[in-house]
Amino acid sequence: MPITYRSIFRPGLFDGQTILITGGGTGIGRAIAHELASLGAHVVLAARTLEDLERVAGEIGEAGGSASCFVCNIREEEQVAALFDFVLAERGGLHGLVNNAGGQFISPAEMISPKGWRAVVETNLTGTFLMCREAFNRHMNSHGGVIVNMLMEMWRGFPGMAHSAAARAGIENLTKTLAVEWARAGVRINAVAPGLIASSGLEHYPEAARPMIEQNVRDIPMKRMGTEAEVSAAVVFLLSPAAAFISGESIKIDGAASLWRKTWEVPEHGRHAPDEYLGFGLD
Repeated sequence: MPITYRSIFRPGLFDGQTILITGGGTGIGRAIAHELASLGAHVVLAARTLEDLERVAGEIGEAGGSASCFVCNIREEEQVAALFDFVLAERGGLHGLVNNAGGQFISPAEMISPKGWRAVVETNLTGTFLMCREAFNRHMNSHGGVIVNMLMEMWRGFPGMAHSAAARAGIENLTKTLAVEWARAGVRINAVAPGLIASSGLEHYPEAARPMIEQNVRDIPMKRMGTEAEVSAAVVFLLSPAAAFISGESIKIDGAASLWRKTWEVPEHGRHAPDEYLGFGLD
């Protein structure tokens, strides 16, 4: 049975538009692709695994939408350039870009190898930059457009994912910077920051992480995970004319978790005694 996406936005909202979604073959990216296609956009799906891309493009086609796909590793500048060659040759333009692709793994900071650090930072931060830069230089500088970047709930640090938190914080600052630099070209750029979302991405975490995830859910004030559709709706809003005067902002989609979160147990240790610094010790 074809998948029918029940969007809260009006039908035809993105008629005639082409929107590129990285990481569009799974999880949140798949939901965003389905919603945008249901609203009339032609979606171009980009990711590293062709099988996932073809599956989602097929789902969208069966539902009456329009989609194409291209295999791309956003860490590789040449592959990003080839992706935009494809988009502009096939579609003749680009109205929106959703930088959804990314990845990370759980690890204490002291156990992250240089290779692991580079892999996460290059995918999340460098890949997002390369996609933004190529979109601007190849089309949006002359025609305007909208970009939405993907963050995470990293506002108070993120113990256990130092690499991804650092990279996503960089994306947030990049988003603000580009919003100012590229305003002259008619480009808006914003970000969304999902908290704990019930998505296929959770399947990649080891079984040992399950108790931590369950504890995190209990610590969320709304007492549940978010859904892929709730993230997609925020992305669609930022892409839409309703957000025409919004740029350089980040929308948190986390059930207020960023205001009340505990993800890292700190054991009793006694390693910070007050007498370690007695600069002026008058009674």
